Amino acid sequence: MTSVLVLGVCSLKGGVGKTSVTLGLASAALERGLRTLVIDLDPQGDSTMALGARPEHGDVADVLADANERTIAAATVLSSWADDGLDVLAGSERSAVHDRLQSTDVDRLRFALPWIRGYDLVLIDCPPSLGSLTRTGLTACDRAIVVTEPGLFAVMAVGRAMRTIDELRREAAPSLQPLGIVVNRVRARSVEQAFRLEELGNLYGPLILQPFVPERAALQQAQGAAQPVHAWPGAAAAELAKTFDGLLDRALRAPRR
Repeated sequence: MTSVLVLGVCSLKGGVGKTSVTLGLASAALERGLRTLVIDLDPQGDSTMALGARPEHGDVADVLADANERTIAAATVLSSWADDGLDVLAGSERSAVHDRLQSTDVDRLRFALPWIRGYDLVLIDCPPSLGSLTRTGLTACDRAIVVTEPGLFAVMAVGRAMRTIDELRREAAPSLQPLGIVVNRVRARSVEQAFRLEELGNLYGPLILQPFVPERAALQQAQGAAQPVHAWPGAAAAELAKTFDGLLDRALRAPRR
């Protein structure tokens, strides 16, 4: 895994667009010509579906059960977004069994990384919960993005996610660092959101990543059609593409393995 950035995307509250941010970063990486692997740790498998990956011989549950070159190759599928350059380590509802394992098992994905070769970027889409799967994903990462939206409960969940990252740094993953907080689904004229954005800024300062991701239907439309947002027509999609380009730039400045 020499010179590869392993970036985890997490949130401890569902529905804030964690997978959408993962897919936006994958779209930006594909547009830039970076060979990218998306590891879908979420048992819902939304990244796998949106990336048009159709696993036939294995999935991430097999890799977590027995990480070796064979299980990883069987679980890795080409995304339909492109003929080459974007692969998916396919998600599966079967991975939920690994969410119930003891915390001492969180090294399982990190031990699999030496068999994952040929990529410039690895994105890990973690489940939206604080269980063993999320800890397993973050333990394998160099950097972690916390996704939120400017709402009360989502802002509260950011604190829990940051404490989890800090806990892992002090125990299982000393090289893990928070890249920052991505604020998703931002509406320009919302008074409530403006209040929450100010609150986030006061709490986390430079950890708030720019640019914010605006709320645009084009993102859901592209994902529903299993297409990268960079290929979706219209001004709204172009605005989103520029946003994810900026976030990818920030991620790529982070130190690599």
